[in-house]
Amino acid sequence: MTSPVKVLLVDDDALVRTGLRLMFGGASGIEIVGEIGDGRDVLDTVARLRPDVVLMDIRMPHVDGIAATRALSARDTETPRVIVLTTFDADGTVVEALRAGAAGFLLKHSKPEQIVAAVHAAAAGEPVLSAEVTRTLIARVAGDGADRNRRGRARERLAVLSDKERDVARAVAKGLSNSEIGQSLYLSSGTVKAYVSSALSKLDLTNRIQLALLAHDAEL
Repeated sequence: MTSPVKVLLVDDDALVRTGLRLMFGGASGIEIVGEIGDGRDVLDTVARLRPDVVLMDIRMPHVDGIAATRALSARDTETPRVIVLTTFDADGTVVEALRAGAAGFLLKHSKPEQIVAAVHAAAAGEPVLSAEVTRTLIARVAGDGADRNRRGRARERLAVLSDKERDVARAVAKGLSNSEIGQSLYLSSGTVKAYVSSALSKLDLTNRIQLALLAHDAEL
């Protein structure tokens, strides 16, 4: 029997936490192991409860979701997958949360089945954001333009990649799925997945969204 996905709720709004807890109560294969109201308690709670997925509010009074996500990503031990919760998909802080290591984001008014599916995908190590959403996200930040220092730092980091890994990173930044990348580079989906994993390991990144944003910063 497969163990349920253990989820930690992090939101300063008790009503939101109650709504999520009730929603997941009717979902199979998911267990709410705890809930807290501020990002300052995330590290200790994760160490104690060891959740698979953290649903993280962005705006909280003391330590926000971006700082808490960044702190989780910096841990030496295994880190749960973080999905940030937001009210507006155009919120610029979503991009910062993704840069900090979040696997994806959900709108608080998303349909229950979408939230459940995202939690299962995150726990399985699969992309939380669809290729279409990734393309939209990259297009949105493209208008910001990376400053010269950030562009230089990004290019220095990407210099450790092989030519093929850079080609894959460039395709990831375009929001292409593994199958689409494979078709464009004449590779199997499994080979593309291996190149993505290798690039993430070399760059000390947690997910392909971070890789896409880094490649965008470098203007590949």
